[in-house]
Amino acid sequence: MEQERNIQYPAELPIVAHRQEIIAAIRASQVVVVAGDTGSGKTTQLPKMCLEAGRGRHKRIGCTQPRRIAAITVAERVAEELGVHGGLAGYKIRFRDQTSRNTRLKFMTDGILLAEAHHDRNLSAYDTIIIDEAHERSLNIDFLLGLLKQLLARRPDLTLLITSATIDTARFAKHFGNAPVIEVSGRTYPVEVRYQPLDPAKEEEGEQSYVDQAVEAVCALHQHEGEGDILVFMPTERDILETVESLHAKLGRRHAAPMVLPLFGRLSPGDQKKIFQPVKGQKIVVATNVAETSITVPGIRYVVDTGLARMASYNVRARTSKLPIVAVSRASCDQRKGRCGRVGPGVCVRLFAEEEYSNRPEYTPPEILRTNLAEVILRMISLKLGEPAKFPFLDPPSGRAIQDGYGLLTELGALDRQHRLTAHGRLMARLPLDPRISRMIIEARDHNALREVTIIAAGLSIQDPRVRPADKEAAADAAHARFTKTPSDFLFFLALWDGYHATFDKLHSLSRMRKFCVSHYLSFLRMREWRDIHEQISQVLGEEPGFVMNTQPASPEAIHRAILSGNLRNIAVKKEKNLYQTGGGREVMIFPGSSQYGKTGDWLMAAEMVETSRLYARTVAEINPEWIEPLAGELCRSSYSEPHWEKGRGQVVAFAKISLFGLVIVPRRKVNFGLIKPEEARRIFIQSALVEGELKGEYPFLAANTALVAELQEMEDRLRLRTIMVDDQALFDFYEERLGPEVRDQRSLNQWLKNPGAQALLVMSADDVRRQLPEAGVLEQFPVTLPAGECELALSYRFAPGE
Repeated sequence: MEQERNIQYPAELPIVAHRQEIIAAIRASQVVVVAGDTGSGKTTQLPKMCLEAGRGRHKRIGCTQPRRIAAITVAERVAEELGVHGGLAGYKIRFRDQTSRNTRLKFMTDGILLAEAHHDRNLSAYDTIIIDEAHERSLNIDFLLGLLKQLLARRPDLTLLITSATIDTARFAKHFGNAPVIEVSGRTYPVEVRYQPLDPAKEEEGEQSYVDQAVEAVCALHQHEGEGDILVFMPTERDILETVESLHAKLGRRHAAPMVLPLFGRLSPGDQKKIFQPVKGQKIVVATNVAETSITVPGIRYVVDTGLARMASYNVRARTSKLPIVAVSRASCDQRKGRCGRVGPGVCVRLFAEEEYSNRPEYTPPEILRTNLAEVILRMISLKLGEPAKFPFLDPPSGRAIQDGYGLLTELGALDRQHRLTAHGRLMARLPLDPRISRMIIEARDHNALREVTIIAAGLSIQDPRVRPADKEAAADAAHARFTKTPSDFLFFLALWDGYHATFDKLHSLSRMRKFCVSHYLSFLRMREWRDIHEQISQVLGEEPGFVMNTQPASPEAIHRAILSGNLRNIAVKKEKNLYQTGGGREVMIFPGSSQYGKTGDWLMAAEMVETSRLYARTVAEINPEWIEPLAGELCRSSYSEPHWEKGRGQVVAFAKISLFGLVIVPRRKVNFGLIKPEEARRIFIQSALVEGELKGEYPFLAANTALVAELQEMEDRLRLRTIMVDDQALFDFYEERLGPEVRDQRSLNQWLKNPGAQALLVMSADDVRRQLPEAGVLEQFPVTLPAGECELALSYRFAPGE
């Protein structure tokens, strides 16, 4: 094809020197691993080499990226390099499809390819798949690698290329049958590393933050170092915007001032393009870890690294996902450092100590080993990816972790007992949140408490924002008291949020808000993190139909019912003051720092159970046990006692004791026993209602049978015998043999008696109830009357030996 012959490559990129080796490997092997540091050109040049190797002639070459911003910029860069054949490259991200019938190179997020695999298990639109940035080991990447491992056996015509930074590439090669690894890293210039750690005391007091420290470092580089652009790594979008604002304030916006640009995933395409356009003077780019490996920002000579990133993690004890800002691994730090050694000698300023760097883990653990498996399993079932235990994950989770994930999903009502998705589960699968949080939010929608519960849900995802310095505990408690005078710890989050934002709306200044946090003994960093997570949840819900924030305040009951739906495992019943018993029989104490310490009633729920010197319930609220059963449903266990016939109700009843995880939530409730054990209820009904005659209303068959039995019983009393009439078992058997199997109470009897001939079938004859007749003349010895002079006295007989 013409485009295969005319493909041009930028000679300065290290990967170009390996072009022939790579093309030969693509033609010879079904799987090829290409390893190279950021800036080697593997992301932009590999798709072109696939075209040159003859791939993409009849089907497409699919190239996945971990982030939308990378999918767009890489597609546009490749289209530009293809020149007149630029139309061969296109991209697809969520809500935007920039491909056509002519597209041969399709760039997309890994989530898009996963969604396509859901509809087409064989990915039949592609003859080649490139998984870029596989070292990031996100859930999506691990899912795709597992799917493709299964698919390669079914599709020998499919070629897979895996690209990775030079991080643990042997793992990928081994997973795919010792696939060839081609190393394409180019020459880099020396990088000087400077360590400038923050002052921890100043940071906690709110006098200094990593944003402040980064701004100082950038200003110093701008003033004292030579030419070259600066790249700053920040953990969150909010940090980036604050840093950009502070740099504009310090360096000015005049003509000669450096151009300061933000870079994060949600940035508009127009703003993203500014990063790659040449400018007069210096350029300062403030980015999330999107610039660590996904996007090569040209011309960087200096890096300022906070050493932080927002990273999802799973707290197994609390069974909640968190999105904390954490210290990144040494491998990530080295990736960031490498960004400034491409165009000449560079300088990397690390805002942490060298000792801290040495103590960091070598690699970032793959997301599947630090995430809630309930979320993974829910996704796998939703995407029909098969059993997690049998799925070829690069790092398989443990069987125990998988079972725990299934258990939690069943508790939350996402799965039924056959591990099938419920209606709630289908919606939870669409919400990319911890399933417990999703469950609370779904329930909040049904109780019209969405505004309050999304605030609380985001608050539960961060560390407690309250600060209690050792020497100022009384002052801190007094400052917090404004927010803790609530009927539960969960409502504290709401009071604090409303108070914080009411102040923020008045002040409109980050520096003033810092002072507000210091004076109220709140962590400014955690308060900002809370707002950030709430924004993420709100964005997700904004894309889902039916989730409308309530404008009228929700009642405390509505809020707590919604929260309880995600915390059923964390309920407890009072033993004595502040001491409770959990499901499983463990004793738990309300955490002494709780606003509810010494105030809660008989039942409570907790956001988490934390074990230190003892087991503590943290973030608690009193609950009404009547709320539990409707939410728990099939999780409840019931036992039944004292089944008996109740004439007034016309049914056999029993007393139910209902428990959840071993805690009795309903001690004694009268229930229709016929719905629980119909055969046993039928036996009790026949014995009590028919044999013993305890049936309300008029029934001709029963009146006739009772009269016949009474006549024979009278005869036995006269003769002082118990040999004439059959016993109760024979009477029971008479009814049991004739009644339809569905008859177990008065209502079902009435229904059955509507059948033709049913009444006559139940009428007893003398032979049915008589065992033998007395000898002739014996009855005359026991007259029914006795002459007494002119009178005749009626006689009755009673035979009751032993009385």
